[in-house]
Amino acid sequence: MEAIRKARRVIDIEIQGLRRAQRALGPSFPKAVGLLSQAVERGRKIVVSGVGKSGNIGQKIAATLSSTGAPAVTLDLLNAAHGDLGVISEGDVMIILSYSGETDELVRLLPSLTRMDLKIVAITGRPDSTLARHAQAVIDVKVTKEACPLNLAPTASTTAMLAVGDALAMVLLEARGFAKEDFARIHPGGNLGKNLLLRVADVMRPVSSLAVLPATAKVREALHQWNLKRTGAVAIVNKRGALTGIFTHGDFVRHYEDDPAIGEATLGSVMTPKPITVRVDKLAAEVLNLFQKNRIDDLVVVDDSNRPVGLVDAQDVTKYRIV
Repeated sequence: MEAIRKARRVIDIEIQGLRRAQRALGPSFPKAVGLLSQAVERGRKIVVSGVGKSGNIGQKIAATLSSTGAPAVTLDLLNAAHGDLGVISEGDVMIILSYSGETDELVRLLPSLTRMDLKIVAITGRPDSTLARHAQAVIDVKVTKEACPLNLAPTASTTAMLAVGDALAMVLLEARGFAKEDFARIHPGGNLGKNLLLRVADVMRPVSSLAVLPATAKVREALHQWNLKRTGAVAIVNKRGALTGIFTHGDFVRHYEDDPAIGEATLGSVMTPKPITVRVDKLAAEVLNLFQKNRIDDLVVVDDSNRPVGLVDAQDVTKYRIV
């Protein structure tokens, strides 16, 4: 239990650091967002840099920015003076993380960055540091103490840096009007991307696989179509080809128990009128919602004129791993 008590102490200290960073946010934060937004809108990028643990946090911030549509790269300050400054282009904005703001590698590099007329957003624990004096926006992440029992290892301070970086990325995301669909385009391989990009047209069975008959057709004709098309549902349409009902294998079984001669009945007399459908241009994830909400196994896909253009079977949802 002693280990748990100490772990909770660490987390408490980091929470206190986060609360202080939250309270410390001031006019420089929206200014920083503005600088970042202008750079992205102009087709420029965000260069994130730091030394040591701050550099590690910078890598995460850069990854978050890039994954939310704001092009970002990292710059190793140790190599910057030996050619890596070439990664910076005119109009870029730089986020520099340094708790002290006085790291030797950083201080030696600042004059070069100033000559490049580069806009700098500083994330530091010392708003009066050399880094802060060279920055156009300074975000204070000072903490009263680190979570390290020796008060040496960067812990609470790096957590505050990470949180502020996340805040910048998320506020920038909203300012730019970045939407779920934009996120999906950048993450096509993930579940979110799949759910946001996959359309009903991508998962449905084509209309050639769908049994379509008029209401005057006999049930036995539907059975014949099921065998031909290897499907368990028939779409019933009117003279204009618009959907008016559906008749499924489950419907047949239920009716057969009451009337073994159902084969001679017309589909119009046994169909389910105005069935649940889905538009062909909708997201595939909507299909899953309809299946779960209505407890059905077959879903007719229609166009904007309510004409059947395909069918989605409940098994198709599993095949495409729609969630």
